[in-house]
Amino acid sequence: MLTVDTLNFSYTNRPILENISFSLNRGELCGLFGPNGCGKTTLFKCCLKFLTGYKGAISINGMDIKSIKTREMAKLVAYVPQDHKPPFPYLVKEMVLMGRTPHLNGLSVPKARDIEKAEKALSTLGIAHLGDQPYDLLSGGQRQMVLIARAIAQETRLIFLDEPTSALDFKNQLEIWKTLRTIADQGITILACSHDPNHVAWFCDTTVVLNDAEVAATGSPATVLCQEMMDNIYQGSCQVRDLEDIKMILPKNITHKRLAREEIMV
Repeated sequence: MLTVDTLNFSYTNRPILENISFSLNRGELCGLFGPNGCGKTTLFKCCLKFLTGYKGAISINGMDIKSIKTREMAKLVAYVPQDHKPPFPYLVKEMVLMGRTPHLNGLSVPKARDIEKAEKALSTLGIAHLGDQPYDLLSGGQRQMVLIARAIAQETRLIFLDEPTSALDFKNQLEIWKTLRTIADQGITILACSHDPNHVAWFCDTTVVLNDAEVAATGSPATVLCQEMMDNIYQGSCQVRDLEDIKMILPKNITHKRLAREEIMV
């Protein structure tokens, strides 16, 4: 569904991506993982045609993205940014309905089917009760769920998500990843950028690990997210454990100290 072949990109002669290659099959949930500044966002922008000055090739459903027109691209790919603040106070239900725009013809208005798709997406995320609220007055976490609902309503074959749960509480983080897992199981390919290796380990079929502008590893999270890889990325600050058959990446060398009364008195 998505193939990246020997992708290179630089800003003013500073390499950001070097010889990036990987592919995703239909219905795979892939976690794009790596430290800050490793090129994850730039990779997204190249795949979405936001950046075009790259070398190498990117194809979606067998087609080079350079040959895909913007309208057709919107039917193939949905994108959920890490944060979004609209210039106009749209209602939540209007924001989600915008996901149906690629399926409308010219100046035609949304039909009953489009409205039904938007309402179903809201229900899937458990936020139907927010439908009549202004999007710009929501919390960051609520806005993120609205954007994911909009991507679901868009009904594309491929979804890119940039840190989809960064603004959510722990419960909603798990709910969103469970929803992404369900969507992938329905045949939609998902590439989700995440800074949390546990989310990648628990929910993803495969992972692409970036480090120092290059692909450090690709494959099953159970294999890739090992102690050696965590040490390579985070310089020995993590430990990998299997707890009741669940892989956990935990902080290392954390000490707990009880402060004396005089140390906490002002």
